[in-house]
Amino acid sequence: MHQGSTHPAPRIQEFFGRIALRYDLTNRVLSGGLDLLWRKHLARTVQKWRPRALLDLATGSGDLAAEIKAVCPNSLVVAADFSPPMLAMARGKGIGNLLVADALHLPFESGAFDAVTVAFGLRNMESWHLALREMARVLKPGGRLAIMDFSMPPAPLVWMYRPYLRHILPMLASLVTRQRAVYEYFADSIERFPSGSEMRQLLQKSDLECDEQLPVQGGIVTIHLAHRK
Repeated sequence: MHQGSTHPAPRIQEFFGRIALRYDLTNRVLSGGLDLLWRKHLARTVQKWRPRALLDLATGSGDLAAEIKAVCPNSLVVAADFSPPMLAMARGKGIGNLLVADALHLPFESGAFDAVTVAFGLRNMESWHLALREMARVLKPGGRLAIMDFSMPPAPLVWMYRPYLRHILPMLASLVTRQRAVYEYFADSIERFPSGSEMRQLLQKSDLECDEQLPVQGGIVTIHLAHRK
């Protein structure tokens, strides 16, 4: 079975609680502001699906949920995360329908949503497989799933990206958050996270069919689009 984070869920909750107040600022610094464009791109993809009810899982500070609501004003957008401090940041942005929830045990009926999105969150879950199974369960048959997360780009970009990931990213994040250990974990998790055929197989084993894998920014980020079988 595919595993997720090497840290147990309470530890990851603690990590996000520590960085919640400076999470958005750190994202802007580390990505040069590109993370906002990545979320807008994903929201435009979701807009084409015209979902009546959508779950944004691991919503964090709510940036993706806000983008989706802006382009899908008639959709019910539910935003869930297991970190209350992160949800407090989302609430401060005026995002409604917020819920504290564990991705491995979602408090929703089967087939409750037309679409599920998760941006930069699956990678931190205790079991990727079990989390994906839950996402499939709460999707209607044929319902759509969008996963956006970091990935390791192909050569030659990876030759520059890996040193940035291992050394420069934790250093920059430490200057903003004083939480270097958290971002050292994040860097390690990016290198371990599946992509390509490995992600396709993981989706297949989780009652999902992979439709498309879209590299963004040269492959530093990948959007995985799938549907419930």
